[in-house]
Amino acid sequence: MDFEETAEDAAFRAEARAWLEQHAPPLGSEDDFVSDREGGGLNDLGWVKRCKEWQGVLADHGWACINWPVEYGGRGGTSREASIFAQEQSRFGVSNGVFAVGIGMAGPTIIEHGTDAQKERFLPKLLHGDEVWCQLFSEPGAGSDLAGVSTRAVRDGDEWVVNGQKVWTSGAQHSDWGILVARSDVDVPKHRGITYFLVDMASQGIEIRPLRQMNGGAHFNEVFMTDVSVPHANVLGDVGGGWRAAMTTLSNERALIGGGRNGPDFDDLVELARQRGLDHDATVRQGLADTHIRSRILEFLGYRVQTATAHGETPGSEASIMKLVYAGHLKRTAELALAIEGPAATLLDADAPADGAWQQSFLSAPSIRIAGGSDEIQRNIIGERVLGLPKEPQVDREIPFREIPRGA
Repeated sequence: MDFEETAEDAAFRAEARAWLEQHAPPLGSEDDFVSDREGGGLNDLGWVKRCKEWQGVLADHGWACINWPVEYGGRGGTSREASIFAQEQSRFGVSNGVFAVGIGMAGPTIIEHGTDAQKERFLPKLLHGDEVWCQLFSEPGAGSDLAGVSTRAVRDGDEWVVNGQKVWTSGAQHSDWGILVARSDVDVPKHRGITYFLVDMASQGIEIRPLRQMNGGAHFNEVFMTDVSVPHANVLGDVGGGWRAAMTTLSNERALIGGGRNGPDFDDLVELARQRGLDHDATVRQGLADTHIRSRILEFLGYRVQTATAHGETPGSEASIMKLVYAGHLKRTAELALAIEGPAATLLDADAPADGAWQQSFLSAPSIRIAGGSDEIQRNIIGERVLGLPKEPQVDREIPFREIPRGA
């Protein structure tokens, strides 16, 4: 595992920091749109617009998609360099978070499985922040078992007609394009009858309904598709071979989630304990120590993922381990923060300590246990692929999809 910062890494970090100091507003400044969004002062559309503008600045100056190949507009750098830049960028009041699905998941999948025409059409607009993407994978009856998707895609000449429902689609209401997996053949086993599509979200027949969450936001959506027409040219990979492309997407998604550090971190937690006069409390100090240990474990797990990608490998079980650890870490850290706040933990927004950042983290934490594959799915992957345990029984794996019993 590569985790020591080399002289080249240090030079890259210094270059990135110097450029950001020239072009990015500091956190808490008048032009900081990250803090504004966390405090509710900037609506979602405003945040999307600012993310697009910032992504354009990154592209214009050669800092966009650092680890994409040069031939696709990237910098041709390493995943380590991309991580270093993300660390440095997090110190400033900017974000390109609206492109997490597009740049972090759709882009790498198109690079690996797309045609030359698809790469030429979609990658430059992703790079420059012209188009936002969403992920149309999960369904009401196919979440943890993604291979059970029932959204149907039927070919009609040079078009495919899609009917079905997706759910938990992050940012669909702001998206221009979507990555979609749909059932194209019901007469073969479920993993072999899936096709991967690139879908224009402005297509006729697409209806988006935001889902209000317990933290007050509406990040997730239901997406209904009724006779949606998708050109055959927008099939990614082989017809019926969508499972392979979907695995590329999910591996990148798990690495993205596990490597995410949104919201308050360990240093903020220590500062909260000091402000509440509990930094010398034995129980709190033990909780802080546990949090620090988990943070460091996540850091080193991140190095494993970076090492794999630097060697040309798609993140596999490393990403599952990191994602599983991160989900538990986020929950336990937020619980400790609210315990430190005491009665003030019942407050929200500007009335709460840190403007309610810890309350938002607490309310959002359960979603991370589901996103990108539930905790149970990650444990299955780790058990089977890392520990060599027997595979889970799958009685429906080799029978045609139409013969699989389904609930009414």
